[in-house]
Amino acid sequence: MRDRQMRDRKTVLVTGGAGFLGSHLCDRLIGDGHDVLCLDNFFTGSKRNIEHLIGHRRFELIRHDVTFPLYVEVDEIFNLACPASPVHYQHDPVQTTKTSVHGAINMLGLAKRLGARIFQSSTSEVYGDPFMHPQTEDYWGNVNPIGPRSCYDEGKRCAETLFFDYHRQHGLEIKVARIFNTYGPRMHPNDGRVVSNFIVQALKGLPITIYGDGNQTRAFCFVDDMIEGFVRLMDSPREITGPINLGNPGEFSMNELALLVIDLIGSRSKIAYLPLPADDPKQRRPDITRAKTLLAWEPETMLRDGLQATIAYFDALLSSDDDVDERETRKSGWAAAAAH
Repeated sequence: MRDRQMRDRKTVLVTGGAGFLGSHLCDRLIGDGHDVLCLDNFFTGSKRNIEHLIGHRRFELIRHDVTFPLYVEVDEIFNLACPASPVHYQHDPVQTTKTSVHGAINMLGLAKRLGARIFQSSTSEVYGDPFMHPQTEDYWGNVNPIGPRSCYDEGKRCAETLFFDYHRQHGLEIKVARIFNTYGPRMHPNDGRVVSNFIVQALKGLPITIYGDGNQTRAFCFVDDMIEGFVRLMDSPREITGPINLGNPGEFSMNELALLVIDLIGSRSKIAYLPLPADDPKQRRPDITRAKTLLAWEPETMLRDGLQATIAYFDALLSSDDDVDERETRKSGWAAAAAH
């Protein structure tokens, strides 16, 4: 058994490895017996997310920005580097686009040089404010190319273009996942995303801020299920390139989510309605037929169970006396958070 593990061991690069999804992926890869190079510039990633891995014999941390070339020797690349919440990607929209586009070019160039298989973390945002519901992978989307969310939406769309052009032109082995709303422990407490917003507001007894009338819908996938999808897609046969939707097809309105969070926490928070920001999608739900068929994958975690684990994480985080992010949260105030 040990000899087989040694033969199967790979050296895997995870860009954005100190982020929410990246850190969970690093855990999974190390648990599967691989050597992991975790790359992050810590714009949105946190050392807290990977501090338990520091010193592990199969883990290495590299502080680096993917918009600059990187020279390492690896067998596989998971390209997750990019701010993924409106608060963060709208903070410096030019850099967000550069991270998606230049980062893709640099990682694809590295994969081409090494002959390595490469995974791209794309997003449901490539569908924009969709006319098709639920969204299938052959839907081209309805995206505003010049709006406040365009830096992220169009950056990810361009990255997909680059991946498929490298595949067609250079025969590169690519895997493209379109990630729908994901939640769980290690989410950034002030990233403006709806799950983290609602939980932190409810824990602190603040008003739950809903943008618009609260009838817009999202589908929420627990992080462990998402990471399982990543691994299955990366390990799938060469001809399965994607794009493949990864997400939970269970659909909930913002009002339903807020009431569930309040109930699970036992909070006295009330709901406060604010204007809906520009280009905020009215509905978002994945069609995961392709993932079921090609990867034998579908989410297993019920929303209530996943929220309980996430609430426990934030409760511990906000109770920590030395937590820097919590002190920053007190200063900035949650009412100013951007749209989900």
